[in-house]
Amino acid sequence: MEDKVRQLLSDKAWARWTALILVALMMFFAYMFVDVMSPLQELVQTQRGWAPEAFGYYAGAEYILNVFGFLIIAGIILDKMGVRFTGVLSASVMFVGACIKLYAISDWFAGTAFDQWLSSWWTAMPGSAKLAAFGFMIFGCGCEMAGITVSKTLAKWFEGHEMALAMGLEMALARVGVFAIFSLSPRLADWMGADDRTVVIPVAFCTALLLIGLICYIVFTFMDARLDREIAADKIASAASGDDEEFKVSDVAKILSSKLFWVIAMLCVLYYSAIFPFQRYATNMLQCNLDMSAEAAADIFRWFPIGAAALTPVLGYCLDRYGKGASMLIAGAILMIACHLTFALVLPVYQSTALAFTAIIILGISFSLVPASLWPSVPKIMDSRYLGSAYSLIFWVQNIGLALFPILIGYVLQASNPGVTDPMKYNYTAPMLLFASLGVLALLFGIWLKVLNARNHYGLEDPNIKDKKEVAEAEIQQPE
Repeated sequence: MEDKVRQLLSDKAWARWTALILVALMMFFAYMFVDVMSPLQELVQTQRGWAPEAFGYYAGAEYILNVFGFLIIAGIILDKMGVRFTGVLSASVMFVGACIKLYAISDWFAGTAFDQWLSSWWTAMPGSAKLAAFGFMIFGCGCEMAGITVSKTLAKWFEGHEMALAMGLEMALARVGVFAIFSLSPRLADWMGADDRTVVIPVAFCTALLLIGLICYIVFTFMDARLDREIAADKIASAASGDDEEFKVSDVAKILSSKLFWVIAMLCVLYYSAIFPFQRYATNMLQCNLDMSAEAAADIFRWFPIGAAALTPVLGYCLDRYGKGASMLIAGAILMIACHLTFALVLPVYQSTALAFTAIIILGISFSLVPASLWPSVPKIMDSRYLGSAYSLIFWVQNIGLALFPILIGYVLQASNPGVTDPMKYNYTAPMLLFASLGVLALLFGIWLKVLNARNHYGLEDPNIKDKKEVAEAEIQQPE
């Protein structure tokens, strides 16, 4: 019986929470880089000539390679090579992509022969936008690979413990990264004075942070190597983690044939497509509706991730102990619909800063409900040996929406504002209604998921924390 409850490194609270901090810091810096230019849409249009369509292509580029299969490959790499190799690889790819983007928006690139050639090639977009989009695309491969790696890492280190709380805290720290960059980016752009505003300083700052994130993950790999040695030495722990049966590429087909997988994946893509693309345009939307500077608008929107950051760990704690994950998904979708309808129909008529601030906070609450309940639910329905591939396939479906919708929003914004060239004069009603419609579809899939769970008892409404000794005793009592 003593062997049954042998303590692993992950059973020690200090060790698993230290591991969480190290991997979460990598994602914290990654999320800062993702949105470093979101508050600067107006600046890149006036300085670099990026029209809304160009900005939309840039924003969607983060997900392009992932849509065309890279994320599926990333999931296979993760399940075959493990979290250490994949995490270091993903952090390195993010840093390389960031360096390309930094060069693209710098004065070193502007006006070069390469810039002129890119400007004339393919479509009428500035060369800086095309090269920045390419760098962002490389970064996006690393970022999404890092996302699935961190999810599998936390599932591994917090199995039988505070898994939803850990995932909630990791997501909360990432949301704080969004808050931080919406606070810092406009101010860093003004670092050299109002007459010398530049996007270079904010991007350079976040690129340096990505290098620090890579170092943090390398430190974590030493802890994870020790945990793997302990698991290998403990046959019962190894069997419980699924390591007795190796991942096979054919498992991908098994995942894709699951109706439950597709319900979760569609809910995910619809919900996140109404959140992350919105982040790219939110600052300019507030500027246009409230007639304020980019800094003032970013100061309002930056509280969106804080609402998510504050509640996600709390909701994770409740999910660990009381369950109700499927119900949280439905509540989050309803709140998101209400907020986007407010931005579409109410804010243009009642131009109130207090109203905008309230809607942003409520949207943040929505963004805490859905991720806090969605990601810890995946290990309940997927075998641990192909958990990485399951996460990667969900992220792949999600990335299709995240790649297409920023481009679509750019088209809709430009088409619904014919002849408008002033970035402070756009009407955002049509884009916001499009975001609200995605919320309605996400709500329908959330209801469907809850019905399936009630019928088949997947455990999505059940708590996560289990007593390790009780689980071991239950396994002993099971008939062979």
